[in-house]
Amino acid sequence: MSGAARQRLFCFHHAGAGSSAFARWQHRLGPGTEVVPVLLPGRDNRRREPRITDHDRLVAELVEQLGPLTDLPYALYGHSLGGLVAHTFARAATAAGLPPARLAVIGAVLPPHLDTALLGYVDMPDGELLRRLVAHGMLPQEALEGGASSLWRRTVLPVLRDDLMLARALRAAAAPLPDVPVLALAGLDDAIAPVEGVAQWRRWAGAGFELRTVPGGHVFVRDRALPALLREVLDALPPAVRPESSTV
Repeated sequence: MSGAARQRLFCFHHAGAGSSAFARWQHRLGPGTEVVPVLLPGRDNRRREPRITDHDRLVAELVEQLGPLTDLPYALYGHSLGGLVAHTFARAATAAGLPPARLAVIGAVLPPHLDTALLGYVDMPDGELLRRLVAHGMLPQEALEGGASSLWRRTVLPVLRDDLMLARALRAAAAPLPDVPVLALAGLDDAIAPVEGVAQWRRWAGAGFELRTVPGGHVFVRDRALPALLREVLDALPPAVRPESSTV
């Protein structure tokens, strides 16, 4: 795919999810952009690997996994937890001497300086955490059925808890992004990351900032409108010189 593409889009999933959230994006973004879903350990075909809950291990994982793929100009999209992951990788790439991202698109997550109720639930017992996640629309109502032996508690809840721990660690370690422009996306009906909060990513972006809104609630990553918007944004970027073709 990279032979036809002029750029890559690294996609980072939300808490409790996997790369399937981006399964249809390649078709929707077209041949000019190679879509690269980034799967964190501990889920899907990496389910036997220990999940990541700390900043430094995440940085090491991403630099090793994605560094060789920065041979093409690239942009980032991260949804909810993935937005914090995208912001973290954008900074880590610079620190590692990799080419910087052309654009970091951060969706459905509040910036690190704003409190978010979800992270206060991390240390709650399983039953209470499950109820809170259902109340916020992160899990369906049927997740409350079946008691302590339910599939939701045994398989989904541990992943969500660890992902929330990772989000807390990334927020604590965050710093402004001086060399990569940021596009922040907010769902018009998102009660977890409302528009006025997402707009405050401006203070974490030193190389340009834009805020856009999209229809839907917190999981607008599943809607067709998002990849269509990203295709518009990425196609509008000026032509980029491939890193290996640049001159000093």
